[in-house]
Amino acid sequence: MSDTSDRLPPDHNEPCEAAAQASSSVEDGGLLDPRYRSVTLGAVALVALYAFEALAVATAMPTVAQALDGLPLYALAFGGTLAASVVGMVVAGHWGDRLGPARPLRHGIAWFCVGLVIAGVAPSMWVLILGRIVQGFGGGLMSVALYVAVGRVYPQQLHSRIFASFAAAWVLPAVIGPAISGLLVEHVGWRWVFLSVPLIALAAAWCVLPALRGLGTPAGGDHDARVEQPHRIAWAIGAAASALVLHYAGQQHHAGALPLLVLAVTGVVGCAWQLLPRGTLRAARGLPTVIAMRGIASAAFFGTEVFVPLLLSRERGLSPTAAGAVLTAGAIGWSLGSWWRSRSWQPFTPPQLLRIGMCLILVGVSGVAMSIAPSLPVAVGIVGWIVAGFGMGALFPTLSVLTLQLSPPTQQGLNASALQLCDSLSTAAVLAVGGSIFAALLSRAPSWAYLSAFAFSALLALLGASLAPRVNASR
Repeated sequence: MSDTSDRLPPDHNEPCEAAAQASSSVEDGGLLDPRYRSVTLGAVALVALYAFEALAVATAMPTVAQALDGLPLYALAFGGTLAASVVGMVVAGHWGDRLGPARPLRHGIAWFCVGLVIAGVAPSMWVLILGRIVQGFGGGLMSVALYVAVGRVYPQQLHSRIFASFAAAWVLPAVIGPAISGLLVEHVGWRWVFLSVPLIALAAAWCVLPALRGLGTPAGGDHDARVEQPHRIAWAIGAAASALVLHYAGQQHHAGALPLLVLAVTGVVGCAWQLLPRGTLRAARGLPTVIAMRGIASAAFFGTEVFVPLLLSRERGLSPTAAGAVLTAGAIGWSLGSWWRSRSWQPFTPPQLLRIGMCLILVGVSGVAMSIAPSLPVAVGIVGWIVAGFGMGALFPTLSVLTLQLSPPTQQGLNASALQLCDSLSTAAVLAVGGSIFAALLSRAPSWAYLSAFAFSALLALLGASLAPRVNASR
């Protein structure tokens, strides 16, 4: 949604207590061991906040776009957030490797809340998109800071469990987020979907920030020289700007649009080439393929998810609350998939898990596409989205664990930044292309508008399944 984070990311005394139950049993050396307890509770609480916001906004956005007369800009309201998060991720990777995760996390929470306030008071769709861009920058800071915290705090054998706990933290927001959002939209107004989240962000910060004090540069060496490149932030800004131009150019229908499209695509690819590890764009074996698959999986999943509430409310007549319930089902499927992935009796190798996850996304997207037909029950789409969510739950922890395993301690921030950067940039680019086609077809052939977006996601899932064996560094 929005990997969001890597569906990235993710209220606050009660969520902190719920996080304890979702994360691990209280066993010596587990996630609630006294050495890790405060970080576990704080990080999971923050992920729960991020999850609540993502699902609530996705539920409300069809109503928001129609109220602000901005339906052609619907995809940009999500893509702009993702594009801006690229800049936040690069900044956080630099900060995290040098000074630890506390500072980028503190700034991330602040920018995240400012963006929500701007969106909540927006008088037009363009102002709302501006707020979403500010919010995306803050979200990028937060997501990478949490990855750095995992690498600094937990031993390797607990990595899969803490990432599974992050997925489990989506369960409560997945159950209540869309429902609360739907009720707010129907009875109070959509603006409170944005304005209510900063009110609980202070409690999340209270949980997590004290737990990260003292996590500075890891002992045992200097960080990689590439982290010091002053040009990385400039490349990130270029990538974000190119993605936004790609969205804008796709909405234009005059002769000047084609050169603008070429310029935007060139900018996205060129900046990504500079920001991502060498070999990512050609899926070289090992870490480059791990990072590339994160982008492919996120683009396939979130490139479908953003259109699900719009499809169900606009074409199938569901209320905002009912349409949001489908996102709840998908998020629960994601959590179940992550729980299944984290079991110690797991018989599958990482490449097998990744291929299974991609195939489940393909099946799930196909189910959602079938729900366009009025003759088929909406339940077909709901079941499909649960299956897709389960696939993402199997994929994301696997990719996160592989990234940390393949990264030396002094490059964990850099590579975690690259992982989530590829996630956001790929999804933003796919939303730009898919959203442009969607906007062009919506008034003339609504069914084909949705099908074009879903077909793009299905092709990406097929590509990801074919690349899964390449996460192994050797044949």
